[in-house]
Amino acid sequence: MKITLFGATGRVGGGVLKKALADGHEVTVLVRSPEKLTPHDRLTIVQGNVCDKEAVTEAISGAERVFSALGTDKTTTLTEAVPQMIKAMRAESIERIVTIGTAGILQSRTQPEKVRYEAGDSSKRLTFAAEEHHKVFDMLRQSGLDWTIICPTFLPSGGAVGDYRIGRDFLPENGKAISVGDTAAFAYGELMTGNHIGYRVGIAY
Repeated sequence: MKITLFGATGRVGGGVLKKALADGHEVTVLVRSPEKLTPHDRLTIVQGNVCDKEAVTEAISGAERVFSALGTDKTTTLTEAVPQMIKAMRAESIERIVTIGTAGILQSRTQPEKVRYEAGDSSKRLTFAAEEHHKVFDMLRQSGLDWTIICPTFLPSGGAVGDYRIGRDFLPENGKAISVGDTAAFAYGELMTGNHIGYRVGIAY
């Protein structure tokens, strides 16, 4: 399978990249700093900016599925990049995209008509990031693509142990953390299986 991956030099994106290559898939990544990646015979590296239409189009060309682990990093990069991904996917007739979001955009259990950051369920200091991810959620809902947003809560470093819970559109009750390894493992599995198309998926121990 041919996969395009954004955010390959990050923690979750790097984990998904390793799994995809180990399983024999061909992966194209778009990164600013290629030197951060280890060369591989099934890895194609496109150097560029994720907000640049031409770079995104080049990276997505020929793909069957798209994965994004882009974060906000206190900028609007995420909300500038995703529209370029959607346009390029439509042009290539690619339907499947999985992204990493934040637990703040899951529905609140105390006020189900609101998402968690709006209801005050999540940390106020993360409001900007949550707002950016919320905009991406709206973009994907309106895109017509087969999307899934994986929404981890607190993300400490650590490998995959497998003993976690998931919830469609909600964070599992009393979920406090989920390791980078388990987030990457679940996200990669969802990219392969498509068990939760059209949902945000909360993940936590």
